Amino acid sequence: MTAGPTMQPQRWNPPPAPVRAREITSTPPLPPIRRIELPGKGPEDVVLTPDGRLIAGVDDGSILSIDPADGTVRTLVNTGGRPLGLHADTDGSILICDFARGLLHWDPDGDLEVLVDEVDGERFPFASNVVRASDGAIYFSSSTSRYSLHEYMGDLLEHSGTGRLLRRDPTGKVETLLDGLQFANGVVLAPDGSCVVVAETGAYRVTRYWLTGPKAGTHDLLIENLPGFPDNMALGSDGLVWITLPAPRDPLLDRLLPLPGVLRRLVWALPDRLRPKPKRTVWVQAVDFDGTVVHDLQTSGTDFSMVTGVVEHEGTLYLGSLTESAVAVARVPS
Repeated sequence: MTAGPTMQPQRWNPPPAPVRAREITSTPPLPPIRRIELPGKGPEDVVLTPDGRLIAGVDDGSILSIDPADGTVRTLVNTGGRPLGLHADTDGSILICDFARGLLHWDPDGDLEVLVDEVDGERFPFASNVVRASDGAIYFSSSTSRYSLHEYMGDLLEHSGTGRLLRRDPTGKVETLLDGLQFANGVVLAPDGSCVVVAETGAYRVTRYWLTGPKAGTHDLLIENLPGFPDNMALGSDGLVWITLPAPRDPLLDRLLPLPGVLRRLVWALPDRLRPKPKRTVWVQAVDFDGTVVHDLQTSGTDFSMVTGVVEHEGTLYLGSLTESAVAVARVPS
């Protein structure tokens, strides 16, 4: 195994964690979940196709098609890498963010094409999440240029901000819309195309980049000081931005971030078994495009945890996970 990068910690003063970060369930709690077992581990993202099937990628490279009604699973393709964020197009094709290979496109005829594997002449690292606009433009994120998928905690400790939000136009031209992001993750396009939002896992916030109107080309915050680490996001059938929170804020990390970096280097140098572990929970929130929290749904991580993917469709939630060998299904409380 090759050695990881030498940690270069940057100081940051996080906002005081809200009380919600210390609670372990919501009111009302997320209803009981149903697991759909998969022939693989780590369905990091989950999306819904127009014909009602779920699509997820697992750690052996397989892209799976899942019938949420009876749980039957078939393999569509193997990327040869590690698929993460996905987008299902109306024609049955799939956009795939593959950690090892970049941004890919698969069509129902079985062809797998690399769309982006380098940007500005350099290898494109850590493709994370993706969405396509009606005009064919593709918006996608790169979490970090320094750490691997298995070392993602190193980026959160370092807080050096090497994440990016990018756009590939229909001609194939790729441009960086935002850089300096703190572990860029989930990407959602507003229904009216006015803006695209991206989760910054390492900064507990969702950043908005304006595409139209007087603010076009500028950015601001949709929501900040979240009680957990935001990961993948999705636009729900309810018009809300659904945000996964794989784990609540870590008080130790919040204490370390403003302090000299040597302390974070010491934590990172610990054997993996001795490093702090994310608390098990099942947690999603939904916000409108004014940044108002509409749903806050959490329950204990007894039967499922590390929720990193979400789809809401007509009141049903489908959840993916970086660590589980299943997707979960639950209802949004009425």
